[in-house]
Amino acid sequence: MMTNPANKPRRHFLGRTGAGTALLALAPGVKLVDLTLAKDEDEPASDETRWGLLVDADRCTTGCRACVSACEEEHALAKTSRTQLDPQWIRKVDLVDESNDRSVSIPLMCQHCEDPPCVEVCPTGASFKRADGMVLVDKHTCIGCRYCMMACPFNARSFVHEEVTGQKSYSPRGKGTVESCTLCVHRVDNDRTPACVESCAVDGHGALTFGDLNDSESTVSKTVRSQPHRELRPDLGLNTGVRYRGV
Repeated sequence: MMTNPANKPRRHFLGRTGAGTALLALAPGVKLVDLTLAKDEDEPASDETRWGLLVDADRCTTGCRACVSACEEEHALAKTSRTQLDPQWIRKVDLVDESNDRSVSIPLMCQHCEDPPCVEVCPTGASFKRADGMVLVDKHTCIGCRYCMMACPFNARSFVHEEVTGQKSYSPRGKGTVESCTLCVHRVDNDRTPACVESCAVDGHGALTFGDLNDSESTVSKTVRSQPHRELRPDLGLNTGVRYRGV
């Protein structure tokens, strides 16, 4: 089994956090896009599509942060204190196979589960899954209880502790809410790839492949069918939208 040598107690990507409530503080004039829709009111998200991401650990190198930097820039995830309180929608994790000492470096983000634990425990419905498999957070109804953070087995959600400035209109954020990777839903709904995937292809090593897992002709679907891959924590039966090769 691959483990994180720097943090063995969290080898299963389990996280702990406190619970509480806080008020949403979006910047004046910033409105939350209706993320349940794809593109416009006439084209809702459909279960005929299942968006997925394949991470090739053999191509992902230690020290490369192209995907992380692209995510931070795309969603204005400004670093304020450089502490564990800073938002992390993607983080690089170094793993070691204890059976042979082989090490890999992979990006870890929301896994966009088919049966997401975060959605199950959310008391307001703020955490929800679109028909096309994207797991998102409605910032207007999030009360900051952080139950979703405790339920996530991948420690993939962040709590906004401080006032937010410079946020993007397509990616509103607010103090007192929980947030995580959206697979750049605003890009995908406009026929573009997520920022991390685009950056990895240009500045990284081509370790990320994005597409429709339900489309037999998509690159990601063909790769998943033809090459060995795995989910993280397959024992939980979550059928994640993010898959990994070489782990």
